[in-house]
Amino acid sequence: MTRVRLSVAERRGDLLRAAIEQIEARGVAAVRIADIASALGVSNALVLYHFSSKEQLVAAAFRHAAEGDLAHLRKLTGRRSPALRRLRSAVRWYAPTGQAKGWRLWIEGWAAALRDPVLREVAQDLDRQWKAALVEVIAEGVAAGEFRCPDPQGTALRLTALLDGLAIQLTSYAGAVPRVRAQEWVEEALTRELGLAEVERTAP
Repeated sequence: MTRVRLSVAERRGDLLRAAIEQIEARGVAAVRIADIASALGVSNALVLYHFSSKEQLVAAAFRHAAEGDLAHLRKLTGRRSPALRRLRSAVRWYAPTGQAKGWRLWIEGWAAALRDPVLREVAQDLDRQWKAALVEVIAEGVAAGEFRCPDPQGTALRLTALLDGLAIQLTSYAGAVPRVRAQEWVEEALTRELGLAEVERTAP
C-alpha cells in the first residue's frame, strides 16, 4: 500500500485534531505523546518533530480548538439577519444544550490553565473574543431598536458565565440539571438581560 505523504500543515493539523481527541478522552494530565502517535499510527519521534514537547502540543491543540470555535461564532454573528436572531443562534450553539462540541476539552483546559500560563493565555483570549462578539451583536440590536440593554458588556459577561457554569454541571455531573431546564434558564436570561418582555408589551 502506498503511503500518502502529507504536507507539514496537513500533518500538524492531523496531530492537533488527534491531540484534542486524546485530551477529551484522557485529560490533559494523563495524555501522552505516545497516545497521540498511536491514534495516528505514527512514531513518537514524528510527533516531537512537529511539536518539541507535550506542553507545546497541548497548548497548540487548545489554540486550534479555540480558533475553530471562534470561526463558527463569527459565521453565526456575521449573518445578514436581525441582531436578536444572531445573538440567539450564537448563545444556543455555545450553550451545553446546543450543538457546540468539546465542552469536556474546555473544562480540562480551564483546570490545566490554573498552573499553565500558556494555556491560561489561550483560554483568556478565547473568552475575550467571545464576549467582544456578543457585545457587538447586542450593541447592534440596541441601535436598531430591537431590544434594550444599558450594559452590553455586563450582559455578555453574565450570559457567558451562566453558559460556562451550566456546561460544568451538565458535563461533569450527569443528571444534575435537566437539559430542558437549562435551555429555559438560558432563554429566561436573554429575556431579562435584553428587556424582551417589556419590548413585547410596548410593541405597536
